Amino acid sequence: MKFLALAAILGSAFIVSCTPKTPAVTGTQTINAEHLAQGKTIFENSCKKCHDLPNPTDHSATAWVGIMNSMAPKAKLNEGQHQMVYDYIVSVK
Repeated sequence: MKFLALAAILGSAFIVSCTPKTPAVTGTQTINAEHLAQGKTIFENSCKKCHDLPNPTDHSATAWVGIMNSMAPKAKLNEGQHQMVYDYIVSVK
């Protein structure tokens, strides 16, 4: 009986861990128009305090990771703001 209960718990955990995740920024937060608009606002207000705004299309999404990791602390962005700005920048085409 204990073996059956343990098998059921482990089986359930396996099924849950293998289900596809919804598109997300972090955790379960889905990227939507409001999220991108907030990222744009943060980008415009925080980044232009120190320099002209870079053109988001000047760099690849991969390059923006390094740029954002370097600049976000200087702009005093928290983790959520950092993610919103990155999501906005890479969404610009």
